Amino acid sequence: MTVDELPDHVLRNRAAWDEWASDYVANGEVSWRFEPGHEKWGIWEIPEAELHVLPDDLAGLDVIELGCGTGYISAWLARRGAKPVGIDNSEAQLATARRLQKEHGIDFPLLHGNAETVPYPDGTFDLAISEYGASIWADPYRWIPEASRLLKPGGRLIFLINGLLLSLCSPNEVDPDVPAENQLLRPLFGLHRLEWKSDQSVNFNLAHGDWIRLLHANDLEIEDLLELRPAEGATSGASYVPYEWARNWPSEEVWKARKRG
Repeated sequence: MTVDELPDHVLRNRAAWDEWASDYVANGEVSWRFEPGHEKWGIWEIPEAELHVLPDDLAGLDVIELGCGTGYISAWLARRGAKPVGIDNSEAQLATARRLQKEHGIDFPLLHGNAETVPYPDGTFDLAISEYGASIWADPYRWIPEASRLLKPGGRLIFLINGLLLSLCSPNEVDPDVPAENQLLRPLFGLHRLEWKSDQSVNFNLAHGDWIRLLHANDLEIEDLLELRPAEGATSGASYVPYEWARNWPSEEVWKARKRG
């Protein structure tokens, strides 16, 4: 697919993330240093030892990280013996990932591209994973079918996204950094594409029923849904979700599914 053929949200998010990439360098540097068993997930940095997001045995598995950013999750997987590939829409983010690969001596393929159209054959991977990557910045009606295509029968899909209630309680069409409120501000019905007046980025979320139907339609059987809650006293650099809000309602969700076959 040429640049001229890319959907508008892909082009808009590419420009936005090339601009924002420098703001995520420090987080990438910290996250690359996490050793197996000490990884932390999401904006509240909840330990892997508590959540068990990753499969117990990753040794030898072929993995695709959809929207890898600075590549730290792929680095975690490589340390656990997996064979990751990262793809990201932002060349600036990938530049940080390549530098950190050299600094840590961990090498894996990094592709600049759209996670809705990945240049690998059907059934290449044992696991597809995304934390705030394609999982929120790509259209689920495009990236979920693509993830399913890439997975082997029995392969797993794991993705972390903004919680449904967070999307519904965030001020509509204003600014993605304005804190969520304790009331519903956005309709549930028709939830899909989210945009704000303050920047040109586009992200996505769906009602839980729509996620379930979409996954099942693409031969993906849901195994778990984790609704994340920060620990007491936890802090976050994310201005869009206050601590007290996140202690009452899940600001993040992890979906786990397995491909039939």
